[in-house]
Order: sequence, then C-alpha cells, then structure tokens
Amino acid sequence: MQREANIKRKTGETDITVSLNIDGEGKASIDTGIGFFDHMLTALTKHSGMDIAVSCKGDLYVDGHHSVEDVGIALGKAFAEALGDKVGIVRFGFASCPLDEALASAVVDISGRAYLVYDCSFAQDKIGELDSQLVEEFFRAFASNAGITLHVKCEYGVNDHHKAEAMFKSCARALRQATSIDPRFSDQVASTKGVL
Repeated sequence: MQREANIKRKTGETDITVSLNIDGEGKASIDTGIGFFDHMLTALTKHSGMDIAVSCKGDLYVDGHHSVEDVGIALGKAFAEALGDKVGIVRFGFASCPLDEALASAVVDISGRAYLVYDCSFAQDKIGELDSQLVEEFFRAFASNAGITLHVKCEYGVNDHHKAEAMFKSCARALRQATSIDPRFSDQVASTKGVL
C-alpha cells in the first residue's frame, strides 16, 4: 500500500507544491523562502520518518503569514490524502521532546475531527525570519486540513528557537507513532464507529 500524496495549491498569495510519503526515510526537500520555517519543516520530516518536499513561492514582501499558513494547509491535505481510509493505523500518538532547557509535548488523534490546542509563549516577536505567532498558525492550518486533533504544548523553556523546535519534533514523533500500522489490527479501523 502506497501512502503518498502530491498537492498543488496556487492562490493570489502563494504557489505551493507538496509531496509526502508517510512510509519514507525522513528525507526533506524544503524551500519556503523563510529560513527558520524551512528548519522546522526539515525537523518535522526527519523525526516523523516521512519524506516531505515543499516548494513555496509566497508574497514575502507582505510578511510570512500567507506562506506559513498555506504550507500548513497543503501539507495537511497531503497528509489526509496519503492516509486514505486509515485502515490499520495506531491512530493515537504521544511524544515529549527536549531541546536543551526547553521541553515540549504533542498528542495526536487521527480522528477525522480537526482540532488544535496550542500552548506556548515566546519571548520575542521573531525567531530568525519567522514571526513567532506563525508557529501556532502553521499547526492550526495543518491540523484543520489533515483532519486530526492535535494538542501541542511547550512545557517550559527560555530560548525561543529551542521551544519551537521541541514542539515540531514532538509533533513529528507523535505523528510517526499515530500513523504506524498496528500488526494486530492491520485490517481494522481503530474506531468503534468503523470509520475515521
């Protein structure tokens, strides 16, 4: 079973292509024009074990908002498409990842119900070239379009780079767990409803 998808999204603000292979090797090819965002998506790719390629040409002369949100939309749609009917997946995932003094946790339910609970405060308005507010916008756009429930929290930390990266890594590891195939129930959907 191939769990792959390719998405193209073009608007008046962004031109995005995304390819995603859930059963990949953690290979990333990321170019959004926002260096720190590229770094976060590369971490998400590596630690999820997925192969992800993202190309985004956005209206960065305005700011990074449209690019970050639209990448989240396209990546979420690719994730949902690649999962298909979700037969055999574990469904739930949890991970807690440190980066030096920062600790973050993420809990995922691949439920078909989109919901985000986000809890993180940054000290600065920017992390590199990325507006720190856009970390939440990415996770919201991704969760909404992937059809997942995502709770992501920075438990504590001082350095904003560390806090953001710990959140992306914990989300990646939670997704890796939730998308894995349960060998005991590989022909079943993990829901009493029979569908996700």
